[in-house]
Amino acid sequence: MIADLTVKGADGATLSLDRWRGQVLLIVNTASKCGFTPQYEGLEALHRRFAERGFAVLAFPCNQFGAQEPGDAAEIANFCSLTYDVTFPVFAKIDVNGPDADPLFERLKAEAPGVLGTKAVKWNFTKFLVDRAGQVVRRYAPTTKPEDLVRDIEALL
Repeated sequence: MIADLTVKGADGATLSLDRWRGQVLLIVNTASKCGFTPQYEGLEALHRRFAERGFAVLAFPCNQFGAQEPGDAAEIANFCSLTYDVTFPVFAKIDVNGPDADPLFERLKAEAPGVLGTKAVKWNFTKFLVDRAGQVVRRYAPTTKPEDLVRDIEALL
């Protein structure tokens, strides 16, 4: 279950995902210098629209795709706040693929494989929708816009 895992906050502190137990989650690997970076705006809109109903966006910066997240935690936080007024949690930079892949993303990939059963995350802004029970319901490609997830999110709320 997702709530049983821990992650690193932007400040490096270990955080339990248990604090989001019982919520619908959209977990996204993000980057500040990607062609999909403007999706932060749509992710924030989803977060604000549904937060009171038990929904949260959780962002995990990743520099594995074209080195498009070169900043440190403070730079990433500043960028997200100043450019997109992000209020959802942005965690420490992680790997989503390879030998150092974060256990959260290992779980997400295993529960919701990509096209043709591939497990690897292909690019920045791959999105995973998690239900209130902590089960991964669906994986979305980076090209899927946040606003296109409204129906799926509402169905879980």
